[in-house]
Amino acid sequence: MKIATLALYGFAVVLLAVGLRELLTGFEENRCSMTYMFEYPEYRRVALPRRVARLYPAYGLYLYGEGLYAQETRALKLAGAPVLFLPGNAGSYKQARSLGSVALRKAESMEGGLHFNVFTVDFNEELVALYGGSLLKQTHFLHESIKAILRLYKHLRTPPQSVVVVGHSMGGVVARALYTLPRFNPNLVSLIITQASPHLAPVLSFDPYLLDFYSAVRQRWVNQANKLRNVTVLSIGGGYRDYLVRSGLTSLPCSPKDPNKLSLVATAVPRTWVSTDHLSIVWCKELVLATVRAFFDLIDPETRQFTDNPEARLSVLTHHFIRNPVRMLGDAQDQPVSIVDSPETWSEVNTLRLAYSTPKEGQAKYFLFALSSRRRAYSHFYCRSSDLEMSGWVFGCMHKNGSSCAHAVDLSLGTELLSPYKVKNHLQGGPAECELLLSPNLLLPPQVLVLTLADLAAVTHLVVSASNLNGKQFTVECEWQRRASQTLTLPVTHVLSSGLTVSEATVPSSGLLHTIRLLHFHQVYQAFRITVASQCKAQKERLPNVYVMTVPWFREDSSTTVGVPSLTEISGMLHTSRSDNSSDVLLQLHTAPNCQYRVSVRTSLPRVLGQILRFYGAVVPVYTAVTLLLACGGQLSSILESGVAPMSRAVGKGLQPHKISLTVYILHFLLSCSWFQEIWSLFHLPVIDVLPPTTPDLTFNQDAAPPETWRHIVSPLLYVFGAAVAYWGSALLRVAIRLFSLTLAPLHRPSVSRDCGTLRPRTQLLFVLGLAVIGGTSCSALAMFTVFLLHLYRVLRLQMTERSLSHMLNLAPQKHKEAGNGTVGRRSEECNGAPLLSECSLQDVRDDLQLHLCLSALFTLPLVLNAPSLIHWSRNLRYSRQLDPDPCWPHIVPLIIVYMLLINGNTFKLRNSKLLPLASRLPLPLAVAVATFCPLHLYRITYFLLAALAPLALCGLL
Repeated sequence: MKIATLALYGFAVVLLAVGLRELLTGFEENRCSMTYMFEYPEYRRVALPRRVARLYPAYGLYLYGEGLYAQETRALKLAGAPVLFLPGNAGSYKQARSLGSVALRKAESMEGGLHFNVFTVDFNEELVALYGGSLLKQTHFLHESIKAILRLYKHLRTPPQSVVVVGHSMGGVVARALYTLPRFNPNLVSLIITQASPHLAPVLSFDPYLLDFYSAVRQRWVNQANKLRNVTVLSIGGGYRDYLVRSGLTSLPCSPKDPNKLSLVATAVPRTWVSTDHLSIVWCKELVLATVRAFFDLIDPETRQFTDNPEARLSVLTHHFIRNPVRMLGDAQDQPVSIVDSPETWSEVNTLRLAYSTPKEGQAKYFLFALSSRRRAYSHFYCRSSDLEMSGWVFGCMHKNGSSCAHAVDLSLGTELLSPYKVKNHLQGGPAECELLLSPNLLLPPQVLVLTLADLAAVTHLVVSASNLNGKQFTVECEWQRRASQTLTLPVTHVLSSGLTVSEATVPSSGLLHTIRLLHFHQVYQAFRITVASQCKAQKERLPNVYVMTVPWFREDSSTTVGVPSLTEISGMLHTSRSDNSSDVLLQLHTAPNCQYRVSVRTSLPRVLGQILRFYGAVVPVYTAVTLLLACGGQLSSILESGVAPMSRAVGKGLQPHKISLTVYILHFLLSCSWFQEIWSLFHLPVIDVLPPTTPDLTFNQDAAPPETWRHIVSPLLYVFGAAVAYWGSALLRVAIRLFSLTLAPLHRPSVSRDCGTLRPRTQLLFVLGLAVIGGTSCSALAMFTVFLLHLYRVLRLQMTERSLSHMLNLAPQKHKEAGNGTVGRRSEECNGAPLLSECSLQDVRDDLQLHLCLSALFTLPLVLNAPSLIHWSRNLRYSRQLDPDPCWPHIVPLIIVYMLLINGNTFKLRNSKLLPLASRLPLPLAVAVATFCPLHLYRITYFLLAALAPLALCGLL
């Protein structure tokens, strides 16, 4: 049985390690370019009113500057447009240097004197993602900072009326919380850009203040959606490299009918196309450049400040973050243009495909495609260019004059950008090798234009401009397409296939664009290895392939650029789910002509495990607590029957999904019935925890969203992971206790009494009073940590006593060993009157040691859950000696009393207690309650542990 238990938990920890490895390292390498400061950065502190400085001594407001600009703004006489950067969890105000430096350099390269004043807030690097007591304080300080910033521009003729806020991580959540303040004027902030901010829900909830803060922000933005419609919010997720905040949590919980609320992933941002981790999203040059470009386009030329027009803001953000065509904003779209050139510059194309590379010498060149003979046979016209200047290049001819076009309409507005690449040839004349472009300044990204022929009724010919008057070389490829014949359907493999089966499809034609519809791919727990193999008949130089995976229901597209021929593996995973099967993920292949392509899809078990941990990894600590509760209940039951079971055996038997997961599933099913809901509400029971939905459509009305069924499917696996953590964590605890006891043994005399490390009642009372005072006047988590150390000392003394007794009995004569007529496992009642140096005494000490080892594992959970508040208190000691608010107060008082009583507890007292039958039956229903009410509210674990340990503590008295 022990071997089977070891094998089970060994296999479970291997699966957990595989999932963690995939979660932490199973992503692309960091392709972000670093932003560098050209001059030494300076942070000029902005003086705040005395009242504000006295209320928030740990916070500060700074102005970023470099070189000459820093000297010019030393007196804080500012004339630029204000931008305020907010750091996130444990973030530094100095993280604003990337945004500030890039904005400063771009302003120096432009004419007109437009520039930005980048401010940054110092939040003392507080752990607000784990301790929510400071979030409201940060929000109030942010309000005061915004008012102080606007006061710096009073000397201007047209001072700014609002501030643009850029928030990283929890800073973005604090920025949205501004609108919950009763005295906040919504006109002070009309544009918020957030980076990797968990808007939907906190990643972990260690205290109630964090969830209350989120609830207030959510209710404000949902209930007052019409009043906040003019506020533009852009939320950017980092992608799979960000394992701290998954991109699904960055989705804004706002109405889908509100166009001013945009949510997307960095991999879908034009000119960026990279995934960022939680910190690099601040300094990633590609994303910073997109942000700064948008800022300059948002400036009103008349006021030289940010525009107050919501439609203009939405247009600019859409241009730079969602779809970046070659046409600049504000250009005329429908006015006809006249193309006048000599007849020899015109060529009419009668073939189905055009591939043209410009010569080194500059020349004017135009290609004509007649629509009259192609409308019935083809549905779309596709063009792709490489290294083409960002200008109009495809036109619709409305009046043809001989071999040229007299009047045409520019159709280039629909052009989209692909992820950039550059090509270098092998010295041996082999196939072209593709390199991803790291800096958008090195090479222009390829442009793609797809025209629907049904929308071009007034156009007679299509004109493709291939002129390179400046002598710069580029390539143009165009073709007529039948969209139906170039779209394939490929069903994905089942998630339980574990990679043993494969689904394949071969691209039948050799066109420039193919679309693969991945059927039944719409859930976040699905993960695939998508392999695209390309082979070409002739070895010649070709443009590299670009594979774009498009998710129709959320902006989380990703691109992959490879050479030709190649064998490429694409990671098929999702950040969000689809509530229905109305749409599927699309894989667009921008391919090379005269090449064959084969696409295969195979389920990846490591990535499936990684996805499960990414979305529901926070439930693993809950099942760890469930396992330890059941282990404690098993030990108490064994005390009633024969003797104390070893801790390893008790924890090993804590895996009981038939009692926990099945009961929770039945409870969820009953709550779907109205009659059971009425009974539930009569008892004023709390609402069952429902984790944040993974579907964007449900984020706006999360309270009415039904629980996702796949969570119940994977809950047994999460239970196994939690049990594995409890099993191997308890084993590590036992090893640590043995090592520490060896260290402390020389400082104590050998003891043979089971009462070693106990406290007298008077001492217990003094400790209870003293620790209660400490918890009320400083930090409750500090008092909890002190009690944990006292109990840990008790366990160490028991470990040293057990070792001393074992050594003494091994050295003692045989008659002393048998003096008590005791054997291993004999009850204490049968050993009454036995000498201290006997097997009975040794067994009593071992029983007490196993019991207190299990209690130590249980005590570790509240300590870990309240560690963030202890860390926050210790880092703010120079500002305040008392933690306010304290999430542990006042329930720390009964917890201290229970812990102090359990320190003196032993198996003899428990066995003779009348409350032991009740205490042994409580852990099971409480474990069910933990699995039901704690997945979202992790701090509730402490309450249920207290309810389980309180009767056990009373067993020593009654």
